[in-house]
Amino acid sequence: MALSNLGTLLGTRGAGSVQLALSTRLALWKSRRALAKLDDRALNDVGISRAEADREAQLTVWDVPAAWKRC
Repeated sequence: MALSNLGTLLGTRGAGSVQLALSTRLALWKSRRALAKLDDRALNDVGISRAEADREAQLTVWDVPAAWKRC
């Protein structure tokens, strides 16, 4: 896939934007994996149910929070 096509897929322009989008999505993926590994007590500490954590962990890296799409 050409870099310009990847930029279109990620909703970005330019090589720097593609790199930023990829690194941001990698961080999102890592966060979701870490969330999935938390025990119920830790989830309770941050105010998230097991069902919410499982649902979030199952999302793909392309499924970003709505606030990200406004930027």
